[in-house]
Amino acid sequence: MADKNTLYKRKIIRELYFTGNLSCLDLSTRIKTSLPLSTKMLNELIGENVILETGYAPSTGGRRPLTYSLRPDSLYIVAVAMDQLFTRIVIMDMQKKPVMDVSKFELHLTKNHRAPDTLIEKINEHIHQSGIRKEEIAGIGISMPGFVDAKKGVNYSFLGTGDKSLAQYITERTGILTFVENDSSLVALAEFRFGAARNKKTVMVINLGWGIGLGMILNGELFRGHNGFAGEFSHLPLFSNNKLCSCGKSGCLETEASLLEVIGEAEEGIRNGRLSMLNKYLPAENLDLAARAILSAAEQGDKFAVELLSRAGYNIGRGVAILIHLLNPETIILSGRGASAGKIWQAPIQQALNEHCIPRLADSTGIELSTLGYNAELMGAAALVMENYIRLEKNKTAKKEMPVSS
Repeated sequence: MADKNTLYKRKIIRELYFTGNLSCLDLSTRIKTSLPLSTKMLNELIGENVILETGYAPSTGGRRPLTYSLRPDSLYIVAVAMDQLFTRIVIMDMQKKPVMDVSKFELHLTKNHRAPDTLIEKINEHIHQSGIRKEEIAGIGISMPGFVDAKKGVNYSFLGTGDKSLAQYITERTGILTFVENDSSLVALAEFRFGAARNKKTVMVINLGWGIGLGMILNGELFRGHNGFAGEFSHLPLFSNNKLCSCGKSGCLETEASLLEVIGEAEEGIRNGRLSMLNKYLPAENLDLAARAILSAAEQGDKFAVELLSRAGYNIGRGVAILIHLLNPETIILSGRGASAGKIWQAPIQQALNEHCIPRLADSTGIELSTLGYNAELMGAAALVMENYIRLEKNKTAKKEMPVSS
């Protein structure tokens, strides 16, 4: 019974993490158990200083129910967001607030056999600086590019760790359970749990970054595909441009619309004499600074920067037209690093849809901007830990209850 009680408690913690405040009746409905048992578990969690009463819910005509939320310091999550060039680490509390500044450092993933150990060193260093005991950390969630099999904890594109999965390798060297997932899938998870995709059933989340990622919410669930590799939007072969893509093929969407391509076009334009506020920033050795400069210039109305993003946006729109024809989504959400340029993306994407998409389909699909932006990957990495919070206890309980064969 103790293990089952722990499972119910974890379900309550998970629901409160994703939802915020809930009444006992709401929790009972969500975790599918009786009201008396939910009340008992809530009282025990209050006694354990895990949750607290947060006042009364708004009146709906009857007696106002008490609501509950997680204590911020009851547990912590280490969230890691990686791209091909840079990595960010932050520790979040149970109210999804960082307990210290985000640690950001350059870490190239390609042809870098030291990358896994460097990452582990940085994670351990960040935890040490926080003063939080590892026993207080629910897990480490890692968002990263590449072909990621989340169930096996393996990234087939980056960070090879020999005969052990990446998740196992990091778990052993940090002492904290670790989960890995594709970055675009976790951007979609963050939008679904906390952002513009919340309470929606069919949503395509475009991750605007060094590539053009895609996370899919289908029928109210994150869709990963057969091996977890669904959503390689960046590699749709849309162009006959003879430009080599990072995947080894040519003509992919990435070669005409990624932020790396935008930076390359910006530097070429500056060399050829284009007038722009970017003249004082480009060429730049730091790609992160270069990308931020272009996005910021576009937001300030710089004509050249707007042209660059508009061209990329139109090409992304061509790919989005394919998604709409195939999946008929309710909403397309623009998220990730590049989403900070805001509405500048929307007009060229809409223009492409007007030209390449059947109107009856396009008219029923909204295009929205993320409210999470560049934080989406970190929030998705934290959410990954809590998505697995129940499964770990379920597996433990199932093993203990499994009959021993004679």
